[in-house]
Amino acid sequence: MKSSSLALALAGLSFMMTVIWGGPLLRILRHFKIGKQIRVEEPGKHFTKMGTPTMGGMMIIAPVALLTILLNAVSLLGLNIFGRSLMVPLFAMLAFGFLGAVDDWQGLFGKRKGEGMRARTKFLVQILLSLGLAMVIRYSLDAPQLYIPGIPGDIDLGIWYIPIAALIIAGMSNAMNFTDGLDGLAGLISATAFAAFGGLALMQGQTFLARFCFTMVGALFGFLWFNVHPAELFMGDTGSLPLGAALAVVALMTGHWILIPLIAIIPVSELFSDIIQILYFKLTKGRRFFKMAPLHLHFELLGWSETQIVQRFWLIGLLGAMLGIGIALV
Repeated sequence: MKSSSLALALAGLSFMMTVIWGGPLLRILRHFKIGKQIRVEEPGKHFTKMGTPTMGGMMIIAPVALLTILLNAVSLLGLNIFGRSLMVPLFAMLAFGFLGAVDDWQGLFGKRKGEGMRARTKFLVQILLSLGLAMVIRYSLDAPQLYIPGIPGDIDLGIWYIPIAALIIAGMSNAMNFTDGLDGLAGLISATAFAAFGGLALMQGQTFLARFCFTMVGALFGFLWFNVHPAELFMGDTGSLPLGAALAVVALMTGHWILIPLIAIIPVSELFSDIIQILYFKLTKGRRFFKMAPLHLHFELLGWSETQIVQRFWLIGLLGAMLGIGIALV
């Protein structure tokens, strides 16, 4: 009970910190004209968002990192509030956040203005970071490798754990990036997934990991204060890449990563919709499986409003998270 109370208290503190510093950050982004660039192929209504401040992921990263580092530092005073294991998802968040910030900056002011980093370069960095994180989780943390619902104990995957874990981290990072396309969508979906895995961590006795998850949930709610429709700012790759990577690391540390397709059903669907679109386009020599990918753009072109898509996707995500937790307890 004490652990859950502290986790919820951290969520509230993180929310307040994010909301408080969100206003000044928004003014800074507006002052330096760090605004969203809209792709030509996106639906026409998206052009009204041109120039909206982006790189808002800093609003999430800063309070989570500050709380995690400060509360981890109090262990020097003999208080055991956070554990060393939290430095792994924290590093994932900071490393992928830096990569996302570089991508956003190049897209705004670099030589590839409007495009950002080359896809191959960004993916290569993601893979290298993911491999490093996978090895740390495998060899430095006493984390379960794989839990399968209904089967007692965790399953040892041996050396195969490294490439599987790396693929999950890189894949989820890109999945969340694809999800970040409508006001409030990525924030709501991320908060729901972190809350679900935080609950699983609490039930496992991984109280430190649960506290990180709920700190993240509070920061995401604070970000959503500014990001719900009509959004005052966007998270950009600065926010979407680290959210996906940190979520994957958390899932791997709980051992319940096999439930990601349920708990994070929307980001996974967004990722696979893009893969299906590309493969189908190449196989049929120009035909499209969806009207546009990723998935939320398909429904937008079907006539759904932005708020309808966000609310319905979030309801599906919430249901998926509830089912995932239920299956994990089998």
